[in-house]
Amino acid sequence: MTVLILTCEQDVTADMVVAELDRGAVPVVRLDPADLPGPVALSGEYVRGTFHGHLSAGGRLVSMGGLRSVWIRRPGTAASHAAEPSDWLTEESAQALYGMLRSTDARWMNHPDAARRARHKPWQLSLAQRCGLPVPATLITTFPQAARDFADRFPDLVVKPVSGAHPQEPPRAVPTSRVAPDTDFAAVAFGPTLLQRRVVKRADIRLTCVGDRMFAARKAVAPDADPDEVDVRFAASEALWQPVDTPSSVAAGVRTYLREAGLAYGAFDFAEDAEGMWWFLECNQSGQFGFVQIESGQPIAAAVADWLSAPGVPTASGVRAKGARAWAIEGH
Repeated sequence: MTVLILTCEQDVTADMVVAELDRGAVPVVRLDPADLPGPVALSGEYVRGTFHGHLSAGGRLVSMGGLRSVWIRRPGTAASHAAEPSDWLTEESAQALYGMLRSTDARWMNHPDAARRARHKPWQLSLAQRCGLPVPATLITTFPQAARDFADRFPDLVVKPVSGAHPQEPPRAVPTSRVAPDTDFAAVAFGPTLLQRRVVKRADIRLTCVGDRMFAARKAVAPDADPDEVDVRFAASEALWQPVDTPSSVAAGVRTYLREAGLAYGAFDFAEDAEGMWWFLECNQSGQFGFVQIESGQPIAAAVADWLSAPGVPTASGVRAKGARAWAIEGH
């Protein structure tokens, strides 16, 4: 059976997983929904109580009934590469593709409904609290006075976007920044603002979860680091990500989080304070892991490949399923 990867053309993280699948002789199809219609084509038939669907990409044809798993990595917007793109064509193409894939028995990493909900940072904060993960005091508001009152209670604050964006996605990428002591907060009225108590951290933690497997990596903050550089994604640092054990309380909370969120994959960001406590910042349901694997040596790509190629629910050990076969395009 085949693994389907939905992502854009330039995605090094996906490249790493494809290489692992190739090494295991696991059939894989990679496509970008942005190329539908055009280089990517589909067809689905609902007749006599059954569904039969097919996808074509890169000259290969695969039966949707033969899909083992679907990895939604970083797909483009459906039909955005069409000769005459339009909102209507995007909606039609997305409905056709994701609707047909929902008609299969394939396993998802992650299911689009779960992934859409998991993107909302306010929901993440609430879920993390319910799962027993420490969350810094946070306020999301458009009331200037509420912001002023919050700053009086927690004088050392950072401000960050509610939605968030990766540094590789300008101009939407806005770094987390410290709030000046004399801030007036009048501008809060013009858009939702997320204020959070600054964690005086001694390290950043990235915890990458693949099924039941956890890969925690730690990047130490230099003693002489600029206290205003609070966003590890933008801060200059010579420190490397190093493997670290996950505290049992954090591991338990994260497992509950993933189960409640319906996620098979999650990239969690924590701030480690001077006492060693891990403070939850966010969980990216499709976060990159290539940079962590390269520096820490953790086999995250292999773990993703194992999960995608497993015939059923993956075991806790994450051992690759046996019997993976070489490229076989159904219908040829």
